[in-house]
Amino acid sequence: MPRIPSVSPATGNPTSPNFIHTIDGNFVDSHGRTLLFRGVNLSGSSKAPVGEPSYILNGFWENAERGGKSFIGRPLNVDDGSADVHLARLRGWGFNFIRYPVAWEALEHAGPGKYDTDFMDYTIRVLRKCKEYGFKVYMDPHQDIWSRFNGGSGAPYWTLLACGMNPRNFTATQASILHNEYPIAHQPDPASVPAMMWSTNYGHLATQTLFTLFFAGRDFAPKCIIDGMNIQDYLQKHYIEAFGQLADRIRDAGDLLEDCVVGWDSMNEPAEGFVGYPDLNSLPDHQTSTLKKGPTPTPAQSLRLGMGQAQTVENWTFNTFGPKQSGTVTVDPKGLTIWADPLMEPEGVHPRYGWTRDPGWRLGEDIWAQHDVWDIETGYVMRPDYFRLLPAEEGASDATQEVSFISDYWAPHWQAWARRMRQAHPEAIHFVAPPVFAPPPPLDEEDLGGRVCYSTHYYDGLTLVTRHWNWFNADALGLLRGKYKSKVQALRVGERAIRKSLQDQLGMLKEDAIILGAYPTIVGEIGIPYDMDGRRAYGWTDGGKHKGDYTYQERALDASLNATDGPNAMSYTIWTYCPDNVHPWGDGWNMEDLSLWSPDDLRPRDGREVYAGNLADKSSALLLAHKRSAMRSRSTFRGITPMGASQLSLATLPVAAALFNDDVRRPEITRTDIWDSEYDFLTDGARAVKSFSRPYPIAVVGIVGDIKFDINKTEFKLTVRVRADDAPISSASSTPLRPSTPASTSSATSEPKIDVPPTEVFLPLVHYAADRAVGSLLAQDTYTQDPSAPGPSAPRTHYRGSSSMETLNPPRVSEDSRAMSAAGMALGGQPLAVDVSVSEGRWELDGTTLRWWYAVPQPGEPDREYTLVVARRGGRIWTKEERDREGVWEQVCGETVQDYCTVM
Repeated sequence: MPRIPSVSPATGNPTSPNFIHTIDGNFVDSHGRTLLFRGVNLSGSSKAPVGEPSYILNGFWENAERGGKSFIGRPLNVDDGSADVHLARLRGWGFNFIRYPVAWEALEHAGPGKYDTDFMDYTIRVLRKCKEYGFKVYMDPHQDIWSRFNGGSGAPYWTLLACGMNPRNFTATQASILHNEYPIAHQPDPASVPAMMWSTNYGHLATQTLFTLFFAGRDFAPKCIIDGMNIQDYLQKHYIEAFGQLADRIRDAGDLLEDCVVGWDSMNEPAEGFVGYPDLNSLPDHQTSTLKKGPTPTPAQSLRLGMGQAQTVENWTFNTFGPKQSGTVTVDPKGLTIWADPLMEPEGVHPRYGWTRDPGWRLGEDIWAQHDVWDIETGYVMRPDYFRLLPAEEGASDATQEVSFISDYWAPHWQAWARRMRQAHPEAIHFVAPPVFAPPPPLDEEDLGGRVCYSTHYYDGLTLVTRHWNWFNADALGLLRGKYKSKVQALRVGERAIRKSLQDQLGMLKEDAIILGAYPTIVGEIGIPYDMDGRRAYGWTDGGKHKGDYTYQERALDASLNATDGPNAMSYTIWTYCPDNVHPWGDGWNMEDLSLWSPDDLRPRDGREVYAGNLADKSSALLLAHKRSAMRSRSTFRGITPMGASQLSLATLPVAAALFNDDVRRPEITRTDIWDSEYDFLTDGARAVKSFSRPYPIAVVGIVGDIKFDINKTEFKLTVRVRADDAPISSASSTPLRPSTPASTSSATSEPKIDVPPTEVFLPLVHYAADRAVGSLLAQDTYTQDPSAPGPSAPRTHYRGSSSMETLNPPRVSEDSRAMSAAGMALGGQPLAVDVSVSEGRWELDGTTLRWWYAVPQPGEPDREYTLVVARRGGRIWTKEERDREGVWEQVCGETVQDYCTVM
């Protein structure tokens, strides 16, 4: 690895000990070790204010028209102690990184330039709480299809009015699909909305128009002038400055930059709108981000619908084999139009928000008709390729150059965004996120500043849309990028082939980073739906016999996360962790249900004044009425309390998780002493926890060559490649340190050189806990693993060992004790039961962190490759719950069902 610089490439200032470098295609710490980040998005609930999940219509429009509601409380309640419980859980699972979604609406909902500074101050409090638990954070300016008010999330309500729209008519005109008005506004049935229906909005009029105006209004809507500037400049100016204000406030807090907040994502999943559209009279020939499902008008039909004209449009379904047309349907808006009445702005001035609209921009009339794209009276599209070509330069007879959305429009916006963020956060790592699956464009190194990461997203699309773990799949990314001549060539059959395909696709995305330079890649979003197969895991099918069985979810998520392992060795933040997920409504947004944890999956605990779980499955009448308490307590799991002396309040102040109305609130759990053990705590309410709480290298001396984890055998294998340049640097000196290889005969008792930074590996308790640590949840009646192990009263210990391809079983126990690790147990004794094998070097196990020292080649010597293998002594953990749910295929095929059993 190139020698890490002593000064920042962005500012020229000396780097601090906690500085994270982005060099040689990796995140690198101040010791020169390669870092791997594994984390989560906190939280999907942040798309809406507390008490306004997407299925609630009551007050939805009225609150928006009054200036909106504060987002304080998203993502966590920092006053009642529940934030400590949630962050302790995330840390115990092994996560060290948080992607922190913030909606533009949360910052500027009251009107243009009216910032919610109270929410910004609340955000700083949450970030400080994340810092207490040792998390690094990157901020995510989150949006989906523009705004909650056209079926997604992100922009404030007033932006739609500024664009001349009347959002209350979106449903009638099919300009957008809104969850709380589905299928029709006057008779909504939000529970019936099909999976991923929200994403079809990328192909509907409101979203296509809004993104076109935001990114390319100057070129394609030059008549749209507001407050003396084009709508593109008006929207981008407010968007960038709103987040700039938040960034300024985080900077001014004085204790968050670099210690906690390390950078900023760019706009989440930006869309092209109409830009580049070849023919407004037809639908695209290939599947892209625009999902065909339900009534699917062509752009030309959308324009007519937007002006209140009835249209007969294609109707599409999505089955196991993809989208399929299933006839047509007539949509009749009955004269309603999405364009705002001119009376809304007397004399061109908005009475509430104060902007002045140019007289050349007529309200009540489609803006594309005003630009001579189509004729309202006849419905005829005069310029079907209007958005395909760049406007002709002044003096030229016609436009001939085809647009490139990313280089012509997205890149200039990103540059403006990056400059503003760099003002507030000079050392920020910029997480560059172009449209989904699109490679980034080359960007000026002056803007990159040597502090960059390529931020991509990846979901197993077939599983996400069908809500089923299928026996076949396809190389979706390869199809999109023209790798195959036919869809049949992209087909993958059997789990082994599917897993390899997913890993190959992630590898393809990782290679995109080289366009930016030698910078790292992170998968900003990856995950799976938990409401698979008719929500069988919730007990909603087959008489409830599958209740709590997340077997298929575990296999699906393990396949996706396995794709980030292997030679890819990618950092990621899983979508998502929602503290208020509920079975009927999922994450509270458009029926998405991807949260790793749900209070509805908590084990019932009789006689405890906590939410018992699963009550939401029955009826709203069974929601608990919470009780307030003045008691205060500190977490009993000392290893995952914050670094400071935070106290947990037991006053159960509610966080919104209303099921059927926004007047009922679920109580939060505000203490951890209700759980019997750390294993109980980390598995209770977790869904498919063994798939996402995984072993991984936190920091590596050298380069990760390969990561393999067999979830059924709990066998983890790490291969590292070490070069002469990879000698670690101590924190006290800039001189590289080259540890020699210890003699295996004496290293089990000799002290390692503590000034030499080791390779560090996280070993999750949920996979490697000793029998005693699993406790009463263990399937066995007695502890069979190691009867001589220290009991609950023994002091905490850590184990050491070394090997030259030999396994130390059991490890030798030293006499000294140390503080609890991140998953340390109140039981005392070593919480893990592991067999460790290393090809060379010495290792030490402290709680759930394994530290490994090995020799680094001298200058001129060839590279070396080392391996580490970890398995659970006694095989995988089987809990009573798992044994009770064990299915016939597991019994027939054994633990390797996913590798060797394929049902065709």
